[in-house]
Amino acid sequence: MEKELHQPVDMCLKDGTLNQAAIGWSRFPLHRANLKGWGRRKRFDYWCVVSPEMILAFSISDTDYKSATSLFFFDRKTQTETTASSMKWFKSNPTSRAPWGTQQIRSGDKNVDISITPGDQTIGLNVATAHVNAEVEVSVPDDHQSMGVLVPWSSRRFQYTRKDNCLTASGRVRANGVTYQLNEKTTTATMDHGRGKWPYETLWNWASGSGTTDGEEIGLQFGAKWTAGTPATENALRLGGQIEKISEELEWTYDTENWLAPWTIKGERVDLVFTPEYHRHSEFNKKIVSSREEQVFGHFSGTVWSLKGHGYRVENIFGWAEEVHRRW
Repeated sequence: MEKELHQPVDMCLKDGTLNQAAIGWSRFPLHRANLKGWGRRKRFDYWCVVSPEMILAFSISDTDYKSATSLFFFDRKTQTETTASSMKWFKSNPTSRAPWGTQQIRSGDKNVDISITPGDQTIGLNVATAHVNAEVEVSVPDDHQSMGVLVPWSSRRFQYTRKDNCLTASGRVRANGVTYQLNEKTTTATMDHGRGKWPYETLWNWASGSGTTDGEEIGLQFGAKWTAGTPATENALRLGGQIEKISEELEWTYDTENWLAPWTIKGERVDLVFTPEYHRHSEFNKKIVSSREEQVFGHFSGTVWSLKGHGYRVENIFGWAEEVHRRW
């Protein structure tokens, strides 16, 4: 079992190496990302807002030698997507360096102007691009639990990731001349917050889903590949608002020749089939620096089990699964 942390802790020692006391997971944000040493530091924030009509997702990242912003919008009825992005080489984003929740994070690009603004039990998400504009308010109650974990590869390479799902959101999105009203009863938001010092090449899986079964909230949070061989995972369930950590590496099965074929994710407390309905591919290759993303949206079905052994049916919970390969 992984160690659960209950008090704030610095990620790094004074020399910039890993603070061993920071290894563990938490239900609330406790890790202070006092990263030092230029070149391998990675800071990124990703949000995905899902309503019955649309998907709005974006990321703001800073990797020391470049800052980048990307946006993805998807109309679930017409099955059409709209994207926007910006990348600035040898220019970092200073708004990503402040402790989580203390100040606004902003892309700083007039063509892809995206901001994340913390408030009193809320987070504001604002988007302004040529074809997509959004004003979204995400509700984050003080007692809302999330899954945060520090994954150590070595004393000099480590990553803190915090995944949060089953959040509710309201507001509106305007895309390509159409306005989408977001009702908090039917709109969910998911966050991926990461701070760390990564190795040059990484391959990872991530899957997330937010929904209910028999009137009870269920959140699915799974990762793979990048945590293999470490004493940590990013696997967890949200059951009735409580985070239940899964410390085993789960078995993922999927077809890299057909991303829309069913995926399976299995373990002692997880037996799920993920059925994709849309595949999003994103790629850039600058030889030394490259990224390939294969993300599929669809529905999870199957069974998950609590730590006490109670089984929960998972029926058509919407979410996504992905494989990402990066050289950075």
